[in-house]
Amino acid sequence: MASITAFITAQLKLKVNQQKSAVARPWERKFLGFSFTREAAPRRRIAPKALARHKKRVRELTRRTRGISIEEMAGELGSYLRGWHGYFGACQTPSVWKELDQWTRRRLRSFLWKQWKRGPVRFAELTRRGVHKDLAVRTVKSPHGPWHLANSPGLAFALPNAYFSSLGIPQLFGTR
Repeated sequence: MASITAFITAQLKLKVNQQKSAVARPWERKFLGFSFTREAAPRRRIAPKALARHKKRVRELTRRTRGISIEEMAGELGSYLRGWHGYFGACQTPSVWKELDQWTRRRLRSFLWKQWKRGPVRFAELTRRGVHKDLAVRTVKSPHGPWHLANSPGLAFALPNAYFSSLGIPQLFGTR
């Protein structure tokens, strides 16, 4: 570390940040939000802190108390997701992309379910979107909360991925 630091400062005339610099195996370090798997042929992946920051930001953008319409929220979220995917799109862990995509869609379904508020409105919205009346009644009368119901067959049918795509929210998985 000392010899490399001396070379960088003397020859390249660059300043080395001692707090961020270290000599370690690639899978032990994070680089600009990326990390590497510990395999014979390492793969790029998104660092855990970057994933946590992403989820925190999506939660902020999809808060129910923001007082904006789904269209406005979709515009802001779509812009953020496109930028985030553009930066981290070179990662080689498709399972992470798939989980993030599913988590985001579930978050959006939960947002809309809470926005509909009461049973009659929820029933009307589900049936208007093509859900059979029996399934709509079971979904509306379910004792489970919005996060659990966001994964239910009734909401998945009423709010498919194509609906969110039509609002301008890109899919993270399978776009490249």
